Amino acid sequence: MTEQHCSLQTEDRSEYIIAALQRAREASRPVYISGGGSKQHLIGRNCDYTVLDVSGHKGIVDYQPQELVITARAGTPLVDILAALEAEGQTLSFEPPLFEGIATLGGTLACNLSGPARPWGGSIRDMVLGVQLINGRCERLNFGGKMIKNVAGYDVSRLQAGALGTLGVLCEVSLKVMPRAEKTLTLRYAMSAQEAVRHMNQRAGQPKPLSGAFWLNGQLHLRLSGAASAVDSTAIQWGGEILASDNSLWAQLREMTLPFFNDAGALWRFSVKPSADVRLDFGSTLIDWCGAQRWVRGEHPDEALQQAAIEAQGHISLFRGGDRSAEVRSPLNSVEQGLQQRLKKSFDPDRILNPGRLYSWL
Repeated sequence: MTEQHCSLQTEDRSEYIIAALQRAREASRPVYISGGGSKQHLIGRNCDYTVLDVSGHKGIVDYQPQELVITARAGTPLVDILAALEAEGQTLSFEPPLFEGIATLGGTLACNLSGPARPWGGSIRDMVLGVQLINGRCERLNFGGKMIKNVAGYDVSRLQAGALGTLGVLCEVSLKVMPRAEKTLTLRYAMSAQEAVRHMNQRAGQPKPLSGAFWLNGQLHLRLSGAASAVDSTAIQWGGEILASDNSLWAQLREMTLPFFNDAGALWRFSVKPSADVRLDFGSTLIDWCGAQRWVRGEHPDEALQQAAIEAQGHISLFRGGDRSAEVRSPLNSVEQGLQQRLKKSFDPDRILNPGRLYSWL
């Protein structure tokens, strides 16, 4: 099996990271872990500590196209990884946001960010095979592996998805990658939000090459990706308006640059049962992921938002804006909170890694 490496500039700064963490631990001075800095004011609570810049720890360590596996250092920009994959006709199936090219692999995993293809291509958590990280004791640890067949046992690697750097500084990440689709096109339909949710769920239950489904401003968009014959035949069966150029539309949705997202106010993210009724009393709404992800803008009473999430069998988080010194996600029950605290104590007993970033009590 031929081993492929990328010619992009690489740098191993793990020793620098360990030394910085040792100084922070000795001085009882917490750090805020930063790669590209694209998500500092998104997803988590404010974390105003000394910045530990890991952006220099970058580079593709190993890429084996035949095995559909790539390993890269955590500070590697996603655009560099995608460029290497594109040369081999492959891609990241979870379609992560690139945030003007500065989003890094480690930050994307730490925030568990995936794009429009998430329901079909899986999340970044689903694609992680192994990680190397430095914990709060300044120990370099390896979990999982670099081959699909090696992943077994208690999967600490996937535990890092959404941990927001509270369990360790990610050093390397091994991911499963996928072939690029032969053809992609988008179908558009005019319908209400409730009709769109029913239509999306109906289409998702069919064995067709659906790879994206979102609704906004009375328009439902369905993306088809796969073999050209399957895409073309499905488009004929499903009808709708075929968009001549659709790549920019999905890129804007992925990057959250559609006009819907331009409001600088609070942006709430609901993760709910796909078929749940749409709450229209919160104003402007964007429905993505075949109904499972719903975005709501503006200031609303926390109690009303939390109740709406519960009724939809899901949870809610304040993704951007609003009061980021308060809690920004749905509260946990006592069992869940206890598990989170035990994990934090095990990985970071001195609480020097992004304390309070995930929850105020963590």
